[in-house]
Amino acid sequence: MSLELLSKLETKIQAALETIELLKMELEEEKQKNQNLTETNQQLSQDLHSWNEKITGLVGLLNDEVSE
Repeated sequence: MSLELLSKLETKIQAALETIELLKMELEEEKQKNQNLTETNQQLSQDLHSWNEKITGLVGLLNDEVSE
């Protein structure tokens, strides 16, 4: 192999390593976003459940008043 080919190979390897590092950083960012969305989804699900319980209770009160 000539020095020119080795130099080209080294350049390509370096570019590949930089790309891998960038992709790792992007993956970590996406994992963090996913974690944040999961937490938000859990909170919203809890809120929805709470509101459903409140509404069910209020509808029950209305039904009791109407049936009296």
